[in-house]
Amino acid sequence: MAVRVVTDSTADIPPAILQELDIRVVPIYVVFGEKSYRDRVDMGEDEFYHKLSLDGAFPTTAVPSPKDFADVYSDLAKETDEIISIHLTSKESGIYNSALLAKDMVQKKCRVEVIDSQTISMSYGLLAMAAAREAKAGAGLDQVAEMVRHSVPQTHTLFMVDTLKYVVRGGRVSRARGVLGSVLGVKPLLTLKDGHLTLSTVARTRAKAIERLYDFAKGFPRAKEAAVLYTTDREEAEALAGRLRVALAGVPVHLARVGPALGTHAGPGAMGVAVREA
Repeated sequence: MAVRVVTDSTADIPPAILQELDIRVVPIYVVFGEKSYRDRVDMGEDEFYHKLSLDGAFPTTAVPSPKDFADVYSDLAKETDEIISIHLTSKESGIYNSALLAKDMVQKKCRVEVIDSQTISMSYGLLAMAAAREAKAGAGLDQVAEMVRHSVPQTHTLFMVDTLKYVVRGGRVSRARGVLGSVLGVKPLLTLKDGHLTLSTVARTRAKAIERLYDFAKGFPRAKEAAVLYTTDREEAEALAGRLRVALAGVPVHLARVGPALGTHAGPGAMGVAVREA
């Protein structure tokens, strides 16, 4: 029986790829007021970003329960006895720990290997995709897990937010840095360092920030796969992806939309790049 791959909705893997590679997704909860929505199940991207733009509408997010994960693992256990579950950095979310608790709940049904990606969005979406391809090629759980763990430090991300307002509100970057970004009118660029979200640099204009993303992504000569991420500005993201497909000749460059869960913290106008090295 082939290894099955599970991830969560903050991986932002495009639906067509999820279907092609048969990856199961556990949705994060997005909460507006007293109403909770499952990311991309009860609320899609267009509805979310419209709601986010309304005055006074600020959502929060909630981690799936261990039972949410255990239900998915139990369902998959009907067709496999090996599952790899790859998730958002544990330094910024409790998703990984929830999956670990679920692993204990189903240990008599199947073997589950839970991996902390130490990163966000398509940066670990690329890891899940690579794991699914390995599994389809016949690799066992130990082999797939070893490949993913080896790839974690070889996966890189940089993204621009139009404003740090949403990141600060969500508690992901200090308020002092948020004030800096808003006062100067600069475009902050964020990255992950040891699993923590951190301010990498700032650009004076949006055009310069996008150029930073381009330079960052093309700066990995051993790139095996890449992605351009966006929240609301698809045309800009498509243009960046097109440039990178030329610069990274022969390397697949995916276009992925950031969903409600991460969009809560990134806000409208955010864009990023992810690269997985060989």
